[in-house]
Amino acid sequence: MAYDTMLARSFSRHDQRKLGCGALVGSLIIALCFCTVFKHYVGPLPVMNLRSSMGVGLKLLMATEDKINSYKLPTKIEEEEAAAKIICNFSEPRSDFCNISGDIRIRGNSSTIFAASSLTHVLAANNSWFIRPYARKMDTTAMGHVKNFTIKTSKAHSPEMPLCTKNHSVTAIVFSIGGFTGNQFHDFSDVLIPLYLTSRQFNGEVQFIVVDRDDSWWIKKFRAFMENLSNYAVIHLDEKEGVHCFKRMIVGLRGHKEFGIDPSKSPYSMKDFREFLRRSYSLKRERAINLRQNEGKKPRILIISRMKTRVFLNDGEIADVARKLGYEVVVMEATPVMSQMSQVVNSCDVVMGVHGAGLTNMVFMPENGVLIQVVPLGGMEWIANTDFGEPSKDMNLRYLEYKISEAESSLGQQYPPDHEVFRNPIAISKRGWGAFKEVYLVKQNVKLDVSRFRATLLKALGLLRV
Repeated sequence: MAYDTMLARSFSRHDQRKLGCGALVGSLIIALCFCTVFKHYVGPLPVMNLRSSMGVGLKLLMATEDKINSYKLPTKIEEEEAAAKIICNFSEPRSDFCNISGDIRIRGNSSTIFAASSLTHVLAANNSWFIRPYARKMDTTAMGHVKNFTIKTSKAHSPEMPLCTKNHSVTAIVFSIGGFTGNQFHDFSDVLIPLYLTSRQFNGEVQFIVVDRDDSWWIKKFRAFMENLSNYAVIHLDEKEGVHCFKRMIVGLRGHKEFGIDPSKSPYSMKDFREFLRRSYSLKRERAINLRQNEGKKPRILIISRMKTRVFLNDGEIADVARKLGYEVVVMEATPVMSQMSQVVNSCDVVMGVHGAGLTNMVFMPENGVLIQVVPLGGMEWIANTDFGEPSKDMNLRYLEYKISEAESSLGQQYPPDHEVFRNPIAISKRGWGAFKEVYLVKQNVKLDVSRFRATLLKALGLLRV
């Protein structure tokens, strides 16, 4: 039984009323005396509000220095101005990111970010956070090629705090172009879309800081996109000397899902992203041709060829069949020159290719265009749908999938018909990604049965009439 209940039952109702009144009067007198005596010692005290879940179940770490009224001896007001605020989110499935505000310093060619603070009780606590700024944290192989940053609070005048050589007035965003970049699918899925999600809110008033790899070629490849997101030249941290200082910094990028945006988590959508791309690359066509409204006009189809793996062995035959059905045909290998590739793709109503990074160029297609993904052998239907089938819906594209037969695969010339390569692809996949990739993605080329594939080309024409 609770002690207050026991005490209350020890008195009569009349005694309880007298006791209550007396307690109220007594409390008021004590409070008045207390305030009078300690009036001159009451002042603002910055304290640390730390919320964390440790171990494997780490969800959110938030460190905020607030100012509240508390009892303490007089102190310098400057201490309040040195407060740092660090909010890190480690709960998202694809990416970790930290938002820092205050006196922030980062040295060129380093992996430590300092947030200055003069509060000794903050500094005595756990004052370091670790983060790899790349939006594919579920993939240990990719993250093994990403720099691990330490975010550390330190005294403003500590010897370890580097002195500023360059002060910036805009927010900084630190991210990696390590991981799987260089593959165009991962360029978009792991970096460009997350970078758009993270930085678009600043309307160009944001400073990008990139790390990992020789990044000059990557920045050059996506120059138009980057310059449309930021008004400032990219800082290549691995190559720069000096200390850059900011008032606000975001470390890491927000990533939602494979090659896409979840509009329930953001004010932006893939429609917004594609419109941003159209402006960045000056793409003219917003919508694909409607054959019902343009009788007699030929739709344009792009056949994305490949020169090394998953090669179309008869792209000439495919092109001939397409022409006979009324298409204007373009056969082209995907080029890293985005200004050129984006224009070609945007000029086409239908794009087709074997599963691979080249299909990433679908982002440049006009709305209501048709994407045809040719899926090789190997039980790759799930990954084909995840990488390109599902994303096509968010891009307002029509999607057709053509699964090749054993007769259309070059693997038939390398393995007997009863081999596990054909009969049990799962057994190959259980040996690891390397074994699966070697058989189905590296060794396999495609020779389409054009008579069979003709039906898919006709379906695409039908979709362009809707």
